[in-house]
Amino acid sequence: MSKTRVVVTGLGASTPVGGDVPSTWDALLAGRSGAKRLTADWVDELAVQIAAPALVEPTEKLERVKARRLDRNAQFAVVAANEAWADSGLDGSDLPKERLGVAIASGIGGLLTTLANYDALKNSPRRVSPLAIPMLMPNSAAANVSLTLGARAGVHTPVSACASGNEAISLAADQIRLGRADVVIAGGTEGSITALPLAAFSQMMALSKRNDEPERASRPWDLDRDGFLLGEGAGILVLESYEHAVARGARIYAEFAGAGLTADGHDIAQPEPTGAGATRAIQRALLEGDLAAGDIVHINAHATSTPQGDIAESLAIRAALGSAADRAVATAPKSMFGHLLGAAGAVESIATVLAIHHRVVPPTINLDKPDDAINLDIATEQRKLGDGDIAALNNSFGFGGHNVALAFKSL
Repeated sequence: MSKTRVVVTGLGASTPVGGDVPSTWDALLAGRSGAKRLTADWVDELAVQIAAPALVEPTEKLERVKARRLDRNAQFAVVAANEAWADSGLDGSDLPKERLGVAIASGIGGLLTTLANYDALKNSPRRVSPLAIPMLMPNSAAANVSLTLGARAGVHTPVSACASGNEAISLAADQIRLGRADVVIAGGTEGSITALPLAAFSQMMALSKRNDEPERASRPWDLDRDGFLLGEGAGILVLESYEHAVARGARIYAEFAGAGLTADGHDIAQPEPTGAGATRAIQRALLEGDLAAGDIVHINAHATSTPQGDIAESLAIRAALGSAADRAVATAPKSMFGHLLGAAGAVESIATVLAIHHRVVPPTINLDKPDDAINLDIATEQRKLGDGDIAALNNSFGFGGHNVALAFKSL
């Protein structure tokens, strides 16, 4: 693979704490939670009745007819992609659409469409929507973004559970480095806050059951953590070759340095307890990015608030960075917006890029009693990053043993 440099020139997001990137970033810096007690009728019989729904409905930003032809997860993706595209300054440019690609992931895909049409089928096959398949297929979000923006290079949808968003960003960078595109719209999306996932994750004992205090439910690294909080939304980044970005005078947020993708080969749901696979992912991201452990000043951790996962990741960071981990400030955005599944890595990559760009790390909230097994320097309030060249890591791990670590650096 070539050494073509890849940079981030556009950002877009819809999250539980903000309807766009600026509002999401402001909420993260302020430590505001997006968790809520759900009020829909279907919640009444569930053991877990809390989640982190999107703060702004995607239908508020989409034309009504278009929105009706998209599953919720594709709605989020189109909204965030439109913001990222506008932010990049590429709208109206002379970029050939044959040089524009898409890599947008989802962990589950069009679940709400699937469930709604199954209910319709039970009444009559004639009630099933003719758009059901285009709406429920996992690649629907990526395909609709490509249609919206006219992308004609490769359009991809990696599906690797909660590592999906980061894998899509890695894949996008590869497409640029391989010369298959000059610009790739990349990220992840998810819209699955409904009874089935809440019940299923609850049966796995994966979700927090703090129904009476939703804003305190997601508590990564805290001794009293009892599971994650389900969120929804999308995060989209515009990745571009450095040469192309400079030639058009683009504003550059940060440089994509490298990625590490590994698998645990351990269990379909539980992380490998020593963090060995995650360690290798971090090491490979550093190697690909030509970075030393000491270059890392910030870690945006996967940190879902599950007892086993938080410890395994801490062990992995220590094993990969050694004593340099003492100088890297860690934070856990999921403490505020919960776990966005296939969108998590992408939204948190945006937070990582902005931390480098603004040289400030958002706090982790709800860390009242730090677990002694977590040996990291954790930000519980805003922390400034130093001057000069800096680099940061964003980790994502998914069911099935998927591990993806991304490295970004200042430019």
